[in-house]
Amino acid sequence: MEDTPNRPDETPRDYKIMALLLQSHGITDCDPSVINQLLEFSHRYTVDVLQDALVYAEHAKKPEVDIEDVRLAIQGRVNYSFTSPPEKEFLLELAEERNKHPLPLIPEKFGVRLPPEKYTLTGVNFHIVPEQRGPAGKDGGQTAPGQPPESAVPAGDRR
Repeated sequence: MEDTPNRPDETPRDYKIMALLLQSHGITDCDPSVINQLLEFSHRYTVDVLQDALVYAEHAKKPEVDIEDVRLAIQGRVNYSFTSPPEKEFLLELAEERNKHPLPLIPEKFGVRLPPEKYTLTGVNFHIVPEQRGPAGKDGGQTAPGQPPESAVPAGDRR
């Protein structure tokens, strides 16, 4: 993590502080956009906490925000924004419950097991009935205008 390219003395103070915080946690090299994202997150979080503290102070009819309002706002943010992972004992109990039942045996068939063709998206789900031309009658096998061809009429409706 180096200072801003071209002009290291023009690097903002907050940018340098965030880079120092990352270095103190063992992160020696990262993309500069990471520091910008962390700055944006910390700014947004701080503004939200202070706005909540102001709301709490106004609700309590205090003339100004005090440390208790800020603590309450932080506690509300922690409960609202961040969740902790489940306890280890709970996860172990869940794993023990799940692992009580053995896995099903692997069948002797090898290869990819596909569902029947009628359940696949690539299967044919329609039937094409070619138009059947009957013997040439008095109209030469043609249908009258407005009349459907004989193959389009359901079999029970033919007269």
